[in-house]
Amino acid sequence: MTPTPPATTYRAPRSQHMVICGDDGLARRLAVELDAVCGETVTVVLPSRHDEHGGEIDMLHRDPRSPVELLIAARPDEQVLRAAGVERAAALALTYGDDQTNMMAALLARSLNPSVRLVIRMYNRERGRHLEQLLDRAVLARRGRGAAPPSDGLPLDTSTTVLSDADTAVPELVAAAALGPGHTLQVAGKVFRGVARPAGTPPHASDLATLAVLSGADRHDPRSEDSAETPGEDGTQLLPDTVTSYHSQFTHGRLMLEEVTHDHVPEAPADSRTVGGWLRDRFTHLPWKVFVSREVMSVFGVLTAVVALLSLATYYTDDGIPLWKAVYLPLLDIFTMGDPATGESPARKVLQLMAGFTGLAILPLVVAATINATGAFRTASVSHPPTGDLSDHIVLVGLGKVGARVLIRLRSTRHRIVVVERDPHARGVAVARELGVPLILEDATEPRVLDLARIGQSASVLVLTSDDSANLDIVMAAREANPGVRAVMRLYDDDFAATVSLTLRASYPDALTRSRSVSALAAPAFAAAMMGRHVLGVMPVERGVLLFTAVDVAGHPALEGLSVHQAFAQNEWRVLAVGAAGSGTVPVSSSDTLGGLRLASRPGFDWRPSHGRVLRAGDRVVLATTRQGLGILTRGRIAPSGPRPTP
Repeated sequence: MTPTPPATTYRAPRSQHMVICGDDGLARRLAVELDAVCGETVTVVLPSRHDEHGGEIDMLHRDPRSPVELLIAARPDEQVLRAAGVERAAALALTYGDDQTNMMAALLARSLNPSVRLVIRMYNRERGRHLEQLLDRAVLARRGRGAAPPSDGLPLDTSTTVLSDADTAVPELVAAAALGPGHTLQVAGKVFRGVARPAGTPPHASDLATLAVLSGADRHDPRSEDSAETPGEDGTQLLPDTVTSYHSQFTHGRLMLEEVTHDHVPEAPADSRTVGGWLRDRFTHLPWKVFVSREVMSVFGVLTAVVALLSLATYYTDDGIPLWKAVYLPLLDIFTMGDPATGESPARKVLQLMAGFTGLAILPLVVAATINATGAFRTASVSHPPTGDLSDHIVLVGLGKVGARVLIRLRSTRHRIVVVERDPHARGVAVARELGVPLILEDATEPRVLDLARIGQSASVLVLTSDDSANLDIVMAAREANPGVRAVMRLYDDDFAATVSLTLRASYPDALTRSRSVSALAAPAFAAAMMGRHVLGVMPVERGVLLFTAVDVAGHPALEGLSVHQAFAQNEWRVLAVGAAGSGTVPVSSSDTLGGLRLASRPGFDWRPSHGRVLRAGDRVVLATTRQGLGILTRGRIAPSGPRPTP
């Protein structure tokens, strides 16, 4: 029989009251996320209850089963923070769109409650890093002056976490484009996702663990894309034992944890780093055809016709003049380079005046057409369209703040990519050139541009521009050209995204379409940070939720001295990975740079530990837990005595 550690005395947890202050969709999505994850009160501070975000929070506030409360305030000043209960809160999220507002509120909150966990949304990552260090240093200094410990004797998690909603959304966008739907998780430089396997699906080599046996209750819900295809009768079973998982695989879908990729620094193709490769790239793909465009040819055609007419008139009105001179003189007159014909015949004088007026009319057109062609050549010369044999690639549209990070992440998975961006100065253009990725610098809403990207032969299209309407237009055009293409688009409004996704699925039932807002994709990471630095991610599972956490084994009676097999607790927690206690558990522990962007490296976690490996005091483990399991692990209470199920 599996040994069971002795029971310990239950210690009452400190309040898990959460406060969210924001002014856009991220605050609303975060409140909904915490409503499902956190059993304590969640107070949301919004500027208005009458906009679309405030209206949904107000509905949650009026629901007697919901722990969400609503406070209306224009700015998060000290009075508002006190009214929201920051002084007794366990965590505060500041998600305003303005960095300065978030910074001021964070400093106020830290002075009101030095032990509060702060989760701050920042666009300027360097400023956010300095703010994170400043606020955490203030807590350490206060402790050094002899501040009293918490009443329950547990160490306080007073971390400050600065997040960018764009950065946190990138892994899920990449996974959706490369592999299909599935909530993703970043741990120690690796990317994982929870993927639903329909009933009867054999195990995959990339599967690490069974996270849940699914009921399939949400399989038609566009917001819940990880449900099984086959509905069951027993409901969702989180973290089942091996026997349950095995017997249910033929009748129920299963949610499996799958390893997606290993991060590495992507390199440009070797050939492009040689002198010969560089010269070939520069001159083979230069867009010389812009100088023979219809506009340029029309202007120079008119000019040629006028010169020909004036030359013929000069030849027939001036006896004995050579043909070359009959052409040469009108050209001089058109370009105002000839001498006045004061001593010439009246016909010559008239022709010179006509040539002069023609030059005044045509030369501006010639100059404008030449300048336009030169500008088009300069812009198009930095493009590098794909070769004619490219297929099964990913078309990425938009290389802004999100697109640049998605490009790097996609390149690290070694997928073939074609990028489209209309702004030659966009941040990701330099990254695309450095990586040697085929680049088209044109507007993707133009039909021929998608043809240049070989959308008909592509496997996926990922549209990440800042214009919702343009994103929808591009995806619809891609669907017409390739009905089976996997389409992932970024939409700001979450309700609009759900409607679009449902409509496109109905129109193209055999093709995958995913449309989500960045705030909806980022909300789980913000929720995880609010629950403490030990929480790495939150993954919705139908009507339930799983949390991923990093725990030091030392001092944990439910972990220390037990094997990985014995440390499993059905419906509570499962050990996923084992590493040294000093191993990093955040996505970026050290970095390389590419185009000014940070790339994660990999600390050492064993993601396929032997079931017989004994957990020692110097180990750190990554666990998948339920809410109940996390409460037991973080508060020092263990499961009741009795035999443990077989993992």
